[in-house]
Amino acid sequence: MRDGFLKVAAATPKIKVADPQWNSGEICRLIEEGKEQGIKVLVFPELALTAYTCGDLFMQKTLIKGAEEGLLQVMKATEGSDIMVFVGLPWENGGKLYNAAAAVQNGCLLGVITKINIPNYSEFYERRYFEPGIPEVKIISWNGIRIPFGGNILFECENMKDLVIGAEICEDLWVACPPGARHAEAGATVIVNCSASDETTGKSNYRRSLIAGQSSRLVCGYIYSNAGDGESTQDLVFGGHCIIGENGTLLRESSLFDTGLTKADLDLERISAERRRISTFRSKGWEDYWTVSFNLNIEDVKLERFIDPAPFVPAEAKNREKRCEEIFGIQAMGLKKRLEHTGCSHAVIGISGGLDSTLALLVTAKAFDLMGIPREQIHCITMPCFGTTDRTYKNACTMTKRLGAQLREIDIKEAVNQHFKDIEHDPGLHNVTYENSQARERTQVLMDVANQVNGMVIGTGDMSELALGWATYNGDHMSMYGVNASVPKTLVRHLVRYCADTCREEELKNVLYDVLDTPVSPELLPPEDGNISQKTEDLVGPYELHDFYLFHILRYGSTPGKVYRLAVQAFYGQYESQEILKWLKVFYRRFFSQQFKRSCLPDGPKVGSVAVSPRGDLRMPSDASARLWLEELEKL
Repeated sequence: MRDGFLKVAAATPKIKVADPQWNSGEICRLIEEGKEQGIKVLVFPELALTAYTCGDLFMQKTLIKGAEEGLLQVMKATEGSDIMVFVGLPWENGGKLYNAAAAVQNGCLLGVITKINIPNYSEFYERRYFEPGIPEVKIISWNGIRIPFGGNILFECENMKDLVIGAEICEDLWVACPPGARHAEAGATVIVNCSASDETTGKSNYRRSLIAGQSSRLVCGYIYSNAGDGESTQDLVFGGHCIIGENGTLLRESSLFDTGLTKADLDLERISAERRRISTFRSKGWEDYWTVSFNLNIEDVKLERFIDPAPFVPAEAKNREKRCEEIFGIQAMGLKKRLEHTGCSHAVIGISGGLDSTLALLVTAKAFDLMGIPREQIHCITMPCFGTTDRTYKNACTMTKRLGAQLREIDIKEAVNQHFKDIEHDPGLHNVTYENSQARERTQVLMDVANQVNGMVIGTGDMSELALGWATYNGDHMSMYGVNASVPKTLVRHLVRYCADTCREEELKNVLYDVLDTPVSPELLPPEDGNISQKTEDLVGPYELHDFYLFHILRYGSTPGKVYRLAVQAFYGQYESQEILKWLKVFYRRFFSQQFKRSCLPDGPKVGSVAVSPRGDLRMPSDASARLWLEELEKL
């Protein structure tokens, strides 16, 4: 419940056709199981109290009365508990029978939702028994109480403001304009569906895509409970396929023909944040709804939700390869357009033998191929100085040659030493002046060489570095087009690996693999025994942590406490909680203090859902205070 998480479940009970007493017993058993497991919202199938396949028995008063008695048993099972239960049953009102879902909590019937769209095609003949429900809500009397009855009912949690539940029944999801769409526009963040969808070949795949798409379009959580074992198999088989989705992602689904609970943790704060972000998500029609208030006992339950430690990188190899192919293409096409527009047929890259400059060179080579320009017009400049190691130098040279670009070496030691004399800096003092003087000298060289060849300086810095401000202002921070500007460091590595894996030239492949094995470093301090002495991740923290923080902070607006909690779970066994907290504080401090560097970034292509361009995704003042965020972390 803390941090906006809600434990929910879809249930498929084993039932008997036309036996409400048996069915209510199984439903109550699953309610007890749900209570024990901390479930707060539990959804049962369509007509679960009677079975969906009762046929003409729905016209029998005995069955209708039995369903009412079964509902009373369900209500009794929820007494003394805050679990919110939705269960399907036939409901008689005004001399007509409706396919309905009852909302029950703590022994009370909070409302009855009617099915709007009644199928009467193929294997479905519901119109024979059921009257189509209408959206409008009316108050009816039942068993001595007055309850809302209709389609436009929302259940709003008073002490968990991000939880607003709307309900629809089976076919309502499959029509062109589902009631759930109206519910979401009126404020529902969770849609529940009591369903009885029979199994035919390929239908489960369509059901998955339907629910994933609906939860994405409506920016909501979607709990889909399906009828299963025990339904009549006279003509149909029901698979009990339960699915829980959240904003386009399927969090959990049951196997076909299983019974029991399918559980998941919905992130309601993420849903609300996404709705705030998307300006085209409309809030309307709420005045046409009847709102029922309820409360939940706010408890701190253990998360069972999978928290991806690498949110920018697909876990499955095939998807990862496809993602890399797409991003590489976006980068190359972005550069191609810029070169065409400016009339540049030459490019200048500072090549270091590190990951970022390697990716920038590979992208540039691809862009030149697309334009039909010889790769010889890519000018790779290696600029050895005090921190350059033989390993990175040799890799930079070999890579350039194997890609067919021009290689030019410009040793900047003398120029930097002269600069130290000019500003009266002691070369033995290895401080920020010592380091940044080298970075700015390199940038000056690149810019001037670009003028010589009428070319364009291609930026190499990645999004993770920009988020942390790990760039020298007007040094490597500056270029004429930054192809890596929205690629996080964890993804840079996979893009280079993708290029290595698909490379047909053996020597180039080997060089790329060696670049991948080289520690990330700006190489601005002298080597130790010929090896890199300045490792970036020792100074600012592991990039896999920072990319995790970056994703959850910028993509979903997560609070510092929530980011910390998610990181502790995602990196369990890899990093201690105190180390995670330490680097999270570093991230916030640097992210806020270094915005001035991002406020004047060169152009570069957006490749994913998170970016830091001051002209696009991140309109942040350069002098914003980080106090609120850091104070929250101090309380952990």
